[in-house]
Amino acid sequence: MQEKKTYILQELKRNGCRITSQRKILLDVILRDECCSCKEIYYQAAREDPSIGMATVYRMIKILEDTGLIQRKNMYHIDTDGVIV
Repeated sequence: MQEKKTYILQELKRNGCRITSQRKILLDVILRDECCSCKEIYYQAAREDPSIGMATVYRMIKILEDTGLIQRKNMYHIDTDGVIV
């Protein structure tokens, strides 16, 4: 996990992003757990640092997506009957 975190932090720096303590916490949460939504990431990160806001989570996810470091997963699977599972 530490190698992935180091790589991501280097890429963020290379793309001109500041590396804050909140961003490090968010990366830890993302790398540690299989979160399927920004809300889950927010709740877990806020336990570690209550000053982290939902907007911070959304901005961080957007930055990671825009730089190609993560890809958003589909949270639902639609089967052949059209029922959301």
